[in-house]
Amino acid sequence: MKLLDISEVAHQSGVAASALRHYEEKGLIHSAGRRGLKRLFGPEVLDQLSVIRLGKQAGFSLEEIKGMFGPDGRPSLSRTVLLNKADDLDDQVKRLTALRDMIRHVADCTAPRHIDCPRFQKLIRVSARKRAPVSNKF
Repeated sequence: MKLLDISEVAHQSGVAASALRHYEEKGLIHSAGRRGLKRLFGPEVLDQLSVIRLGKQAGFSLEEIKGMFGPDGRPSLSRTVLLNKADDLDDQVKRLTALRDMIRHVADCTAPRHIDCPRFQKLIRVSARKRAPVSNKF
């Protein structure tokens, strides 16, 4: 098995060496040793980094991603966790699509000022309700 030094892993994966050290510190990847001061990794680290990248893109925390690896470092993905994340992403897509449509409407609205647009006023009211404090008590 050919070991890759940290600079080779960084080059092949596109992940900065500082991120590799951080991932190792967090227990997401493991070095196989050192050559001088450089960390050495097995070739499987490239697949692990791909899983980490996908997990981050999907919105998983590093701690959640860490749980996606078995003791041998190979991906061990919970179908339930993945399905729940897919549902969360569906909800986020719906919210973002509605927001995008509203923004496009406001941008194209023929009202003289944006604040005069009834749909923009509705957006403001909905946004205010979502961030209103639960209680005014000190």
